[in-house]
Amino acid sequence: MTTTPPESTGKSTLISALKLIFYLYLFFLSLELMGAGMKMFGKGFSQMLIETTTNPFVGLFIGILSTSIIQSSSSTTSMVVAMVASGAFSHDPAVSIILAIPIIMGANIGTSITNILVSLPQIRRDNEFRRAFSAAIVHDFFNILCVLVLFPIQLATNFLGILSTELEAVFKGVGGVNFLSPVKEITKPVAKFIEVQLLSMTSDKSVIGWIILALALLLLFLALRSMVEVLKSLVIEKAKAWFDNYLFKNALRAFAVGILLTVLVQSSSITTSLIVPMAGAGILTLKQIFPYTLGANIGTTITAMLAALVTGSDAAITVAFSHLLFNVAGTAIFMPLKKIPITMAEKFAEYSIKSKLIPVGYIVVVFFVIPLIFIFLFR
Repeated sequence: MTTTPPESTGKSTLISALKLIFYLYLFFLSLELMGAGMKMFGKGFSQMLIETTTNPFVGLFIGILSTSIIQSSSSTTSMVVAMVASGAFSHDPAVSIILAIPIIMGANIGTSITNILVSLPQIRRDNEFRRAFSAAIVHDFFNILCVLVLFPIQLATNFLGILSTELEAVFKGVGGVNFLSPVKEITKPVAKFIEVQLLSMTSDKSVIGWIILALALLLLFLALRSMVEVLKSLVIEKAKAWFDNYLFKNALRAFAVGILLTVLVQSSSITTSLIVPMAGAGILTLKQIFPYTLGANIGTTITAMLAALVTGSDAAITVAFSHLLFNVAGTAIFMPLKKIPITMAEKFAEYSIKSKLIPVGYIVVVFFVIPLIFIFLFR
């Protein structure tokens, strides 16, 4: 029986690790390009939708649709904060707050579309897809459940507006701080270079948007398919032990890691999408992923809070804090009741591997068809 020399094993591990870093970069770049492509032809549409918000119920579905289009709750919430500060909703700050909070709630649902798209490259491999899809959609189910519970209470009492106003008073006059996202620092120059090259060929931004989006999807599929294979080659059991013993050792630690990573990269889409291929590879379980997802939901609120503090508008700061309080309230409710969204995700993933059209249909119906119908009916 032959044994592999330790030097060869070490070299192989190093090569696999370098490959993982490369594919991870492609993954991050694809998300940056996806956002850039969507914004190229979708941001104006999203802004128009937000500006025409007429009541809280419509605002909820506008939040879902606009965030699904630009694939960034940070962009949506920052846009809403800026509009509240400029009086775009109403000259009455109290009315602006009431109209803006449901959009923030909808943005929480809309942002989870990225996770689900990230799970699709594994759709032909049933076991991997079941794990990856359940890890992706548990984020969506959590956000939907939060809205189902908290939106009616918000409509009846404006509790988020009241509590956020009190919180705003504490931080009044603090001022804004700008954080640099490490991920954006290494991916944005490349994405910008691609955009500039395309602009030199044509000035039609909608055409450029579609080209960038197509490239982003191609890189996303390539990166994720390769990442899963590399993760397997790095000896899953050892990696699993490391995650179990350190980052995801317990729910509280996973929750804290979710907050910290999302604050650093300022994008819950990135941090929650990152664990989808790990779930597909069998490195992380859904029970480990769930508290991490809740932490990411809270961490993503930092972008809107910083944007609001920069504006100096009391109403804008109040709206930003309402995003934080909404996610904290949802965590307080569903962390103890985690079995509900986890079971929903597991069952739906099991159901989805029976027909590959179900996940695609879910994306189209939940993120686009239903919001468009309700916006049309209730405006």
